[in-house]
Amino acid sequence: MKIIHIADTHLGRAAFQKLAEDGSNLRETLIYENFSSAIERIIQERPDVLVHAGDLFDAVKPKTKAYTVTLECLEWLQEAGIPLVMIAGNHSMQKTQHTVSPFEVIARSNTVHAAYSFRYQKVELDDTMFHLVPNMLCPEDYHTACREIEISGSHNNVLVTHGLADSIRDRKLSTVAEFELDSEILSDKFDYIALGHYHGQMQVAPNAWYSGSIEHLTYGEIADKKGGLLVDPGRHEVSHFPLVRSPMRDCGVIDCTQEGDIAFAIEDQIGLLDGRNDQMLQITLDFKDQPVKALSPDALKDIRDQVLDLKIRVRSKETERAVIQQQDLHAIDYVREFGTFLQQRPMNEAQRAAVEKCGLDTLKTVTAQHLEDTA
Repeated sequence: MKIIHIADTHLGRAAFQKLAEDGSNLRETLIYENFSSAIERIIQERPDVLVHAGDLFDAVKPKTKAYTVTLECLEWLQEAGIPLVMIAGNHSMQKTQHTVSPFEVIARSNTVHAAYSFRYQKVELDDTMFHLVPNMLCPEDYHTACREIEISGSHNNVLVTHGLADSIRDRKLSTVAEFELDSEILSDKFDYIALGHYHGQMQVAPNAWYSGSIEHLTYGEIADKKGGLLVDPGRHEVSHFPLVRSPMRDCGVIDCTQEGDIAFAIEDQIGLLDGRNDQMLQITLDFKDQPVKALSPDALKDIRDQVLDLKIRVRSKETERAVIQQQDLHAIDYVREFGTFLQQRPMNEAQRAAVEKCGLDTLKTVTAQHLEDTA
C-alpha cells in the first residue's frame, strides 16, 4: 500500500499585517492556497490512502473559509478515489466533552475516516489496518486506548496519533493538551507510526515518523524540513514527499560593530528578490557589546513591500539572545512560569501546594477556554 502522511496544516492560521486583495489576512490566504495545491499534488501521486495526523485546523472553531477550503479538497479526494484517514490534534480538538468537534462536519463524507471523540478507532483499508488514537483529554487516556489495540496478523498495522515523543521532550511546544508519547504507545509492534504535533519532519523510532507541517508556521521552524512522507508500510519504506509552501529563509547575521549604514548592509545581505510576495525573511543584527542602534520605520520599506514578512532579530551583550517576536509568544510555558513565580513567594509548603493546585487547574481551564472563545 502507498500512503502519503501529512499533518499540522493549521488551516485558519493568520500572521503578520499584510492583506490580500480581498482584505483578508495574506498569510492565512496563502496557507489555504498552498494546502489546496498540496492536495492537487497528492492526487497526482495517486496514493492508496492519505493520512492526516492531526491539527487540520488551527482552532477548534474553524473560520468559514477554513471549512470551505477543506470541503472542496475533500471533494477532489473523493473524485480521485483516495480515502482520507485522520485524527484530531490538540489545536483542533474540542477541549471539553460538551463542545462539538469540527470533525462532525467533515466526517460526513463516506471517504473520510476520522477519530476525534477521545477514543480509539480502527479502520481497515485493503491490506492495512489503521489504528487511530486522537489527541486525548488526559495523558493516561493514550495508554488506555493503546491497550485496546489488537494487532492484525493479516494486515500491515499503522498507528496514527498526535503528541510529543518522549525522545524529543526538549522540543516541547508548551501548548494546551500537549502530551508525551512513550515507548508503550510508540511500540515496535506497528509497521508504521504516523505522528503529528512536532512541526519538523523527523524520525523518532525505527518505525515512527513526524511528517512535520507543510508550512513554516513560526520563525522557530526556519531550519525544519517541510512537506509530507511517502510510506510503504509493508516494505517499511519512508521517503520525503515535497509539497507547495511559502518560502522562509534565514539571511544570516550582520556584524553591526563596524561603521556603516545598517539598512544598506541589510539590503546588501538579502540581495535581489525574485518578485514573489509570499517570502518570509529573517536577518540577525549582532551589536555584541556596543549600544543597539535603531532603524527608522521607513528604512527597509522597499524590501518589506516585496515580501510577506521581514523579521529582524537583535543580539547584544544585554540581550544575549535573539529578541522574541510576537509570533513566537505561543512557545512560552505559562505553567512553568507560574511554578517559578510561586517559588519566589514567601509561604510554607502546605500553602504552596494548595496555591499551586488551584492555580494550575485554573490556568489550564482558562487557557483552554480562551482558545475556544477566540477561535
